[in-house]
Amino acid sequence: MTVCLIIPPSVFLLDERVFVSLGILRVAAVLERAGHEVEVLDLSGIENYLEAAGDHAKGSAATICGLTATTPQLPAARSVIERIRDVRPDARILLGGPHVTLVNAARKREAKLNTIGRGHAAFDRLRELADVLVAGDGELAVFEALKMTDPLVDADVPKGHLFLTDSSYDSLPLPARHLVDMSSYRYQIEGRDAVSLIAQLGCPFGCGFCGGRNSATLRQTRTRASQSIVNEIEELHRIYGYTGFMFYDDELNVSKSMVELMNGIADLQSRLGVDFRLRGFVKSELFNDQQAEAMHRAGFRWLLVGFEAAHQRILVNINKRAARDDNTRCMEIATRHDLKVKALMSIGHPGEDGQSIAELQEWLLEVRPADFDCSIITTYPGTPYYDDAVSHKELAGVYTYTVPKTGDRLHAYDVDFSEVAEYYKGDPDGGYKAFVFTDYMSSAELVAARDSIERGVRKALNIPFNPARASARYEHSMGMQGAFPPHILRVSSS
Repeated sequence: MTVCLIIPPSVFLLDERVFVSLGILRVAAVLERAGHEVEVLDLSGIENYLEAAGDHAKGSAATICGLTATTPQLPAARSVIERIRDVRPDARILLGGPHVTLVNAARKREAKLNTIGRGHAAFDRLRELADVLVAGDGELAVFEALKMTDPLVDADVPKGHLFLTDSSYDSLPLPARHLVDMSSYRYQIEGRDAVSLIAQLGCPFGCGFCGGRNSATLRQTRTRASQSIVNEIEELHRIYGYTGFMFYDDELNVSKSMVELMNGIADLQSRLGVDFRLRGFVKSELFNDQQAEAMHRAGFRWLLVGFEAAHQRILVNINKRAARDDNTRCMEIATRHDLKVKALMSIGHPGEDGQSIAELQEWLLEVRPADFDCSIITTYPGTPYYDDAVSHKELAGVYTYTVPKTGDRLHAYDVDFSEVAEYYKGDPDGGYKAFVFTDYMSSAELVAARDSIERGVRKALNIPFNPARASARYEHSMGMQGAFPPHILRVSSS
């Protein structure tokens, strides 16, 4: 069987050619290992992506097309599906990825509470798009989906046979990067050409704004053996020449074997006689000197930390578990070990007001990160902010989440995710939109506050904004001929 897997564009990003989509390439790898012919149509950064999708579908031998989609990718994914159905009415469509998983989790939560709300409505819209929806881990579920016997393959069930365990995750083939043009993806760490990889799946924490907190697939950690990760790094170096590696794990230091992994990466460099540079995420309250020393020895020079806020009440409202002092201590540890930190901050949480905004800016100026990112949060399906919200008593189309511990509230405008992508992020140079507001700050005031932080902190700390390259988008005509042409997650901000 020939299967065409499609990576939809991410037109909301400043530069789409930074990190390749690894999830769909893992699915491609298991299909290849099972003997299927696999095509990967990578539409990232393709300006006229609908033309590219239509041209490919006309000449492809595949009768089954599988797409992955994050929530902000969904509008483009929907357009791609519609174009394929126009030119290939015989094609069957599979749709999986984070958005399907999040919406299905929201729907199941409503069903458990005997209610029918936004989760059911969003799920019904997805049912109209695809012949089969795949929720949860796709690596094993794809084989059930190919049977076309059930409109939903739900792998987001921890005790189910389709849910990845540590051992089954470790046994998977490496992502089929050979099916995409890796040379068209450009990312550097400290001047080294770099590539992304994922060592472990899932994050066990319960931050209210974070997608997947009500999804087992995205909440339950699954970890590969350290040697498996070291082997992947070695293969990426030998095949592609990479000496930079971006770990896209949610929080590297959640794993108890993280120091062991760092030692293995350091040993690999000694054996190969090369010098790597690495970058990745850590959880602030778990970070310690032993981890920092091992990370620096392995080649880490940059850390990304989701501090999110500085006001203690907001940290409680987020359910962040880290206190302001934990975050400050994390910065001090990183500084001691010559690790630069990109501080990931966000505003628009329940109870956000002028004081919490002021404390966020003051804290950044106090700890002086090497870089930072400040976003306005949005409520996704599969997050407590979305799943536990109720219809506003007075404002039509508005849903309200109330923090159980403090009673602080967050209000969000309902969004049709298949139509709107602007809520995801914005150009940090003044292009953000807000789809939330609090009892103290309107959407417009949140945007103004975010822009003020962006300008003020960057100016005070002399942190430049690095705009997207002028050549960040491509044309479909670039070297793409024949039935199966060559191939031209917070990415742009991280």
